[in-house]
Amino acid sequence: MRVKLAFLLVMLLLAACSGAPAATESLETPVPSETPRPTVGPTPTPGLPLAILLIPADLNEETSNAYQKAVYGLAQSAGMRFQVRNKLTEADLDPALKIVVVLPPDPGLAQLAVAAPQAQFLAVNFPGISAGGNISILNAEGVRIDQQAFIAGFIAAITTEDYRTGVITRKDTPESALIQQAFRAGQEFFCGLCNPYAGPLEEYPLTIEIPADAKPAEYGAYADFLLRKQVSTLFLQPGIDAPELLDYLTIVGAFVIGAQTPQKLQSNWVVTLQPNYLEALKTAWPDLLTGQGGQTFAAPLTFTDMNEEIFTPGKQMLTGETLRDLSDGFISTGIQP
Repeated sequence: MRVKLAFLLVMLLLAACSGAPAATESLETPVPSETPRPTVGPTPTPGLPLAILLIPADLNEETSNAYQKAVYGLAQSAGMRFQVRNKLTEADLDPALKIVVVLPPDPGLAQLAVAAPQAQFLAVNFPGISAGGNISILNAEGVRIDQQAFIAGFIAAITTEDYRTGVITRKDTPESALIQQAFRAGQEFFCGLCNPYAGPLEEYPLTIEIPADAKPAEYGAYADFLLRKQVSTLFLQPGIDAPELLDYLTIVGAFVIGAQTPQKLQSNWVVTLQPNYLEALKTAWPDLLTGQGGQTFAAPLTFTDMNEEIFTPGKQMLTGETLRDLSDGFISTGIQP
């Protein structure tokens, strides 16, 4: 009996010392996941179209500012970027370039136009350049020399005491007689007989022609012929306005009406009568935007660079009305175009 109990006790002790059965590890079934796909970002927006104004660095400030203001406004209204440059090379041509407005001198316009076929180039008053391809031009063909001289005579009469006016032209040119006749018609349109109130009793306007072989340094001597007869305001035929003559007329105090603004305006400069390229630019702009190049746009006549102490705002208003009537055909210069 004791032996059985001892055996039973030993068996119980052995069972207690043996380790618990190892737990079976359970493996989780992996859940399938989607393969990541690359994220599609927004399509890059192309650069805004670009408009460039190419002007010389020595352009007078008033003209420069007028062109910058005009082209900037046109570019902004079309949703374009705008740049002003003094030079432009093929390396500067942006793929987004759409319109280039160019003032003389020629930057190599033909080569630039070939290098940027997507752009439209507008040449302002470029002698020797023809319209074609993606090059359009603004020129003065719309300005009649007789109308220019007529308005010059009108302004001279309205601004000159006793109507003592004169004209300097180039001898033996077809325009000489035409300018003299139209200038007189413009002066008489304002003042009729235009008789001075005091001597000398000359039949103003007086005229003088400069020979083709005369040197610019000699032009002052021809002007003296008129100045000795008390002429105080002169209109210069385009091409006569050499710096030597302008300097001399400034020294002697004669007032000047011309067709081209000098680089440095003097107090004796009354007004410039020239084509209104800015107005023509606005007319050309819609065609340039739509890629319709190779055109010629004529610029109408206007007056700029006024000396408002002489050519006052009221006189400008009266002249503007006369110029509109002249352009519309309501006033005749007396010369058949």
